[in-house]
Amino acid sequence: MKKFMIAAVLAASPAVLHAQPQPEITVSPSGAVLSLSAEGESKRVPDIATFSAGVVTQDQTAAGALRANSIQMDRVIAALKQAGIADRDIQTSAISLNPRYSDPEREAQLRARQTGQPYIAPDDTARRIVGYDARNTVEVKVRELARMGRVIDTLAEVGANEINGPDFTLDEQDSALDEARASAVAKGRARAELYARASGLRVGRILSISESGGYYPVRQIMVTGSRVGGAAAPPPPPPPAPVAPGELSLGVNVSMQFELVR
Repeated sequence: MKKFMIAAVLAASPAVLHAQPQPEITVSPSGAVLSLSAEGESKRVPDIATFSAGVVTQDQTAAGALRANSIQMDRVIAALKQAGIADRDIQTSAISLNPRYSDPEREAQLRARQTGQPYIAPDDTARRIVGYDARNTVEVKVRELARMGRVIDTLAEVGANEINGPDFTLDEQDSALDEARASAVAKGRARAELYARASGLRVGRILSISESGGYYPVRQIMVTGSRVGGAAAPPPPPPPAPVAPGELSLGVNVSMQFELVR
């Protein structure tokens, strides 16, 4: 059995060249087989955004930090529901309680810097628990992107002090992925025809098709609206945080084998 590697010149990055094996023709007594891969892609405007919203509270005691966190988080979840977010689209993702420790050495350095007095090393450098940080985070799915800016502003107003995201996606991906698959197979077939003609052969049967790849979201950076007050009169309500959904690229990679005949 003989193998011939067909070197293809692609205007692509090294990472892309690594991801796609070079086409290969395997010749045996029973015939020739061409193996290659092709990418298919489809573009869609996202219709769903997910982000995380959380509350971090501090107290000298663990119970106090958790109590304050629960009260504040109840307000956040109530605000989400009032904004029209369904129960199924609000999911707790993380709850944590962590101690805060003293740092006698650092505190002595800061004290000397702030007072201008000579630095005096602390007699006791042991770290002790001085309080607790409680954190509760929920993952939120917004199905009406036009309302997302208002939802974010409302969360900040009711006490959410950690907001991260968003990630954009599609509610129904099947049709977009099928479009990408059809594109990949068509590109693979056209490429096979090219290599077959160059080799003095023609394409016969498709012997195998396998798929890899998946969904490639475009992450956007969320920018909150500014809030600038005036001295003479209360400022007008700020505009909602701007959110730009952009465009999603959904792609698949298809590996194919073709029979080449004379």
